[in-house]
Amino acid sequence: MKQDKVVIMGAAGRDFHNFNVYLRDNSAYHVVAFTATQIPNIAGRVYPATLAGALYPNGIPIFPENDLPKLIREHQIDQVIFAYSDISHETVMHRASIVLAAGADFRLLGPRATMLKAIKPVVAVCAVRTGSGKSQTTRAVAHALRALGKRVVVVRHPMPYGILDEQIVQRFATRDDLVKHQTTIEEREEYEPHIDQGTIVYAGVDYEKVLRRAEAEADIILWDGGNNDFPFFRPDLMIVLVDPHRAGHEVLYHPGETNLRMADVIVINKVDTANAEDVNCVRANVRLANPDATVIEAASPISVDDPGAIRGKRVLVVEDGPTLTHGGMSYGAGIVAAQKFGAREIVDPRPYAVGSIKETYAQYPGTGAVLPAMGYNDKQIQELEATINATPVDLVLIATPVDLRRVVRIKHPTDRVRYELQEIGQPTLADLLRAKFGG
Repeated sequence: MKQDKVVIMGAAGRDFHNFNVYLRDNSAYHVVAFTATQIPNIAGRVYPATLAGALYPNGIPIFPENDLPKLIREHQIDQVIFAYSDISHETVMHRASIVLAAGADFRLLGPRATMLKAIKPVVAVCAVRTGSGKSQTTRAVAHALRALGKRVVVVRHPMPYGILDEQIVQRFATRDDLVKHQTTIEEREEYEPHIDQGTIVYAGVDYEKVLRRAEAEADIILWDGGNNDFPFFRPDLMIVLVDPHRAGHEVLYHPGETNLRMADVIVINKVDTANAEDVNCVRANVRLANPDATVIEAASPISVDDPGAIRGKRVLVVEDGPTLTHGGMSYGAGIVAAQKFGAREIVDPRPYAVGSIKETYAQYPGTGAVLPAMGYNDKQIQELEATINATPVDLVLIATPVDLRRVVRIKHPTDRVRYELQEIGQPTLADLLRAKFGG
């Protein structure tokens, strides 16, 4: 039987999952390579034999995405599977055009082919774009489920940026586990707030194994989505966040529009800081795309540790990295807080950026006068620290979900921005969860 030769386009997450559940033991296909983008230091590695299975005793090489046309020609590739997220529909089709022009088929794997079935109920929190408010919503859902007496375990969308053999299944119950697993800033941003609430977090590379481990200590699995990807587990209740600060994007990005159309519950977040016209645009798109979903509107009210410390100061704003990079935002909660509490000037850090931080600005020129908290490895964390400390300011305003002061040494005075979900009207998420899962 002829084997189709395959390349998987990814970013160290959805791509590995699609391989594991659909292609790993499937003799009808031979995966020649992965390609990588979005995340630094992924290309050049090998998906190891310990994860790749018996059909791949040498593992599978990972190449930069720019090598894709060459790989298709040299290996006579039959299929290219697109497997990463938060990409505009237009950009997806540009990638498809490159693949088709080189002679291969272009393919997307959907929920039926890739979602695992859990033996425990699953609540999924997803979004239409990175930075829509999944993290605070997931925390609110976890709190509501615990109030119903349920044991909740969070499973987070993968961020396997280290040694893959050592990250097959990861369990985080304390901050010491963050150190043990040598987590990046991005991982800490997602895991630490759950840990602080007393919620166990699982992540890893092989999500069949992750799921079975999580099921053993949970009444309900809470899927905490990454980017705007759809869940790896089949949800019993799917909650999707939309963001009126990027009105229209809910129907313009992959696979965010998929999430919008699959959602049981749609949360229109940030209505307190978006303008009315954009909120109305999002409402209309939601009604057209998914008229059967329950719609909740919510705010993400901002607070700071010391509001008086900001007034009249020259501040450097540090925001969540992915929200500013492939999330496409030029500002976030930190900028809103700086303006709200009377900063004299928001200092542009770009002239002081060094190393990979400078490269990030070049790769994402739409990023505004704000510093993305990039920290995928020790060297990048050092470059982030150097950029912060080189920027001449009176105050560093930390608007990352994790307290950045635990990761980098900041020589300037600091203040921290916090934001939580605040639902407006009824029903609330707690009401819906109570109706679905009982008291």
